[in-house]
Amino acid sequence: MTTEEENVLNRRSFLSKAGVGVAGVAASATVLAACSGSSSSGGEASGSDGGDDSGGDSSNDDETVTLNQETPDLEWEMGTSWPTGLVTIFGAAELFATEVSRLTGGKFKINARPAGEIVGGLDVLPTVRDGGMDMGHTASYYYVGLSPVQQFGTAVPFGLTQRQHNAWLYEGGGLEILNAFYAEEHGIISFPAGGTGCQMGGWFTKEINTVADLQGLKMRIPGLAGQVITNLGGEQVSIAGGEILTSIETGAIDAAEFVGPVDDLILGLDELGSQLFYYHPGWWEPGTTLEVQIPLDKWNDLPDQYQAAIENAAANAHARTVAKYDVLNPEALQKIKGFAEIREFSPELMTAFKTETEAVLDKVASEDGKFAEILGPWRQFRDGVSEWHGLAERSYLNQQTAQ
Repeated sequence: MTTEEENVLNRRSFLSKAGVGVAGVAASATVLAACSGSSSSGGEASGSDGGDDSGGDSSNDDETVTLNQETPDLEWEMGTSWPTGLVTIFGAAELFATEVSRLTGGKFKINARPAGEIVGGLDVLPTVRDGGMDMGHTASYYYVGLSPVQQFGTAVPFGLTQRQHNAWLYEGGGLEILNAFYAEEHGIISFPAGGTGCQMGGWFTKEINTVADLQGLKMRIPGLAGQVITNLGGEQVSIAGGEILTSIETGAIDAAEFVGPVDDLILGLDELGSQLFYYHPGWWEPGTTLEVQIPLDKWNDLPDQYQAAIENAAANAHARTVAKYDVLNPEALQKIKGFAEIREFSPELMTAFKTETEAVLDKVASEDGKFAEILGPWRQFRDGVSEWHGLAERSYLNQQTAQ
């Protein structure tokens, strides 16, 4: 048996144990056409897969979606980690919900609720896990306090770009690995449903050029990157995005990362004008993924058509949110250039950040077996795809941006 055959069997074994019926590409396209209620919608769904019904693997009969099931009218509540003002990230949740409704002919309605309306923005996963709401839309690394494995779902410092992360999740076995963990640890299943691309390095009230400048720096930064900052002499602070502006104004924090130009302006950080330095790159989030999370018992009770609708609506929201960022961020950047100093982290800092990141990852792996099981293969994937992109992409981008 080849390695690829073993991987396929392992993936099917997990999906069977978790009760997850994942349709093949051709089957999903057929379902979208059937559920959309119009030939035009169905044509778009099929076209998005890059093929027609005849392009699927006929050997995957066990994964074919049943099209003749009764489809009930459902209405679910989905708590999110985002305020409505974040038209990009909360917009991803709304886009997902709208697409599920469209693909089911309006029979499956999902209400995307902003942070605080059902639960707080940092309480989404525990609430979904405990059955407090039907589903959630959040970032998995908010919950590294439950398990460091959560970091892999969103972004790992000095890890994968958005494109690379998508490759790992969809085709490199990453999503199956994470969902096996989610099933065992939380009794949930997740799907990527929104990406931001590479983020900025954050806003600072003072210049930072050396490691010494990090001493005593209070920074709003989530996940394992906060441990890196702490180890280098700073202090990790965990607050919601909506509290960043006030916290900087009052001196409660000295620096904060959020996302990038468009979202940072939505938070009102431009109100501080030239008082801030805007640093890049966001080494802790080179390609950030948001996700929808659903209790496995509720997922398993859904008709096949609704499961396929969720999978495809999530993928649609994921791709379109990245595209939206790539349209809006260049525009917002021009505004930021008018009032803030944009700085690149110095080589000294970048070397220190990267060295300490690898040390943190190694330490976590030595203390958590589940994290270690993922870290080794993940690093192998990262190094391989980085070499390829370094060869094919970097030289082109260097020429593209050359003056």
